[in-house]
Amino acid sequence: MFICLSPGGQTTTVGESPNDTLLVGTVDGIFAFARRNGSWSLQQRFLPGEHISAILFEPSSRMLFAGTYGEALFASKDLGKSWERRDRDIGGWEIYTLAAQPVGGRTRLYAGTQPAHLFYSDDLGQNWIEMPGLRQVPGVEQWTFPGPPHQAHVKSLAFDPQRAETIYAAVEVGGFLKSKDGGRTWKTVSGLNPDAHRVLAPVSDPGSVYLVMPTTNGAPTDVAGVCVSRDGGGSWASLTPRDFRIGYVDPILIHPRNGNLMFVAGAKTGPGTWRKLHTADARVARSRDGGQSWEILHKGLPDHIRANIEATAMDVWDGGFALFAGTTDGDVFYSDDEGESWRKIIQEIGAVSKAHHYHNLHVAA
Repeated sequence: MFICLSPGGQTTTVGESPNDTLLVGTVDGIFAFARRNGSWSLQQRFLPGEHISAILFEPSSRMLFAGTYGEALFASKDLGKSWERRDRDIGGWEIYTLAAQPVGGRTRLYAGTQPAHLFYSDDLGQNWIEMPGLRQVPGVEQWTFPGPPHQAHVKSLAFDPQRAETIYAAVEVGGFLKSKDGGRTWKTVSGLNPDAHRVLAPVSDPGSVYLVMPTTNGAPTDVAGVCVSRDGGGSWASLTPRDFRIGYVDPILIHPRNGNLMFVAGAKTGPGTWRKLHTADARVARSRDGGQSWEILHKGLPDHIRANIEATAMDVWDGGFALFAGTTDGDVFYSDDEGESWRKIIQEIGAVSKAHHYHNLHVAA
């Protein structure tokens, strides 16, 4: 099994022992690192020249999938040695997120794109079928995005661990959507900041749905930041204050065996300010009580992180877990003590970045 670190792909692995292979998706392909005697060293590089948006390892077939912002979706049947295109029916749109869940006794893959469409495949990407209901909700004509080409995208997907037919989607910028019939029909939840970043339905907290939206924009009355719903998305409460240190909160992790243990990361302000400020001023925050209180993590992290943290991952094993955080400077930070201390294990391999975000910082540098 692989630890996958990418803006829109798999975020959590669970096993009996720690995984020793880390795949990092960057603006210049996938870098594969192996752990030996406590240190991580580069072993291979896959798909050079491709801006990787999402990495997914499908365990039953032992296949790897990689989406790109360059309108391609790749698959590997030999653990990365060779790759083939598997995006024939997606229409040449950028891949923003990849996800998977068992449906009818086999694995169903999902691909969310820009412009915001949703596709699924029941044959490991050989064929894709669109779920048109996502674009049949009221207000879809108002979906947009600040940066050119001003098109919204499906940034994140989650599945109810108790009801496989219930799917959640975060559309940036369009809102939080829910389907109760396997994706045939959808409903947009009102009263939330429409700039939806991440949605998570953790197995360790069944019945709860977590949604992440920045507090750096949106109406003051919008529920924003790190939010939770205890009724399947009907009502929401913010777990972070409007002046939360991480205003542009994005990646979120919840421990799959302890629903009270949460981590979020992101920038102090939104990407539109990074060119002017010459920094994202990113941080990582932790909650041990289900989001009732938060602490900003510092030990081992730079006092000032200029880059943004655009991807996080968690590797969980019997008796412990490790955290990984990738930045737009191409660095990866690591912690194996619940975030108490961190160290930089990878440096300057290429930006780990959602679409064009890294330009906002690299041009200003």
